[in-house]
Amino acid sequence: MSVTELAEAVERAGLEDSKALAAVGNWEQNRLTPAPRSSDIDSMARALQVTRQELIVWTASHRFAPIAPRKARLVAELIRGRTVQDALDLLKFANKRAAVILDKVLRSAIANADEQEADVERLYICDARVDEGGVRQNTRRWRPKDRGRAVSWTRLASHIHVSVDVE
Repeated sequence: MSVTELAEAVERAGLEDSKALAAVGNWEQNRLTPAPRSSDIDSMARALQVTRQELIVWTASHRFAPIAPRKARLVAELIRGRTVQDALDLLKFANKRAAVILDKVLRSAIANADEQEADVERLYICDARVDEGGVRQNTRRWRPKDRGRAVSWTRLASHIHVSVDVE
C-alpha cells in the first residue's frame, strides 16, 4: 500500500488531506513528532489490515540525566537492536554508571508497553539514543591555572530516549 492510499484511509477517519498525508509520512519515517493520535493509528491499522499493537512504538525518556552524553552513548550502542531480556541482562552486568540509568529508562518503556497489553516477551529495542542536555545546573566551577588565569569546569547532562517495539 502506498503512502497516498494510506493517507486516504486516514483522511476518511476525519483528518483533512494535508494533515493526513503529513501524519502518515511522519509515521513511515519513524518520526513521532508530532505524535500520531490514537484515531490515526486505528485508521492506519484498519487500512493495513493489521492489529493496532503492531503499529505502536512505546518510548520512555530521561531528560537532563546527570551523565555525560559520550559515556551514556557507549552503553546505548550495546543494547540497540537487541531483545528486551537480552538488553536487561547486558545492563545488569555492564560495569558502567550509565547502565543503571539506561536500565531504569528501559524498564519504564517496558512498563508503558505492558500497560497497553503488548506481548512483553516479543519486545525488542528499536531505538536507543542519547542527546546532549547541556551543562548541568549549579555545576559551574572555576579552577586556578598558571599565570593567574581561571578555567571553567562544567559537568554535562544528557537526554536518554529508549523505544521498544514488538518483533
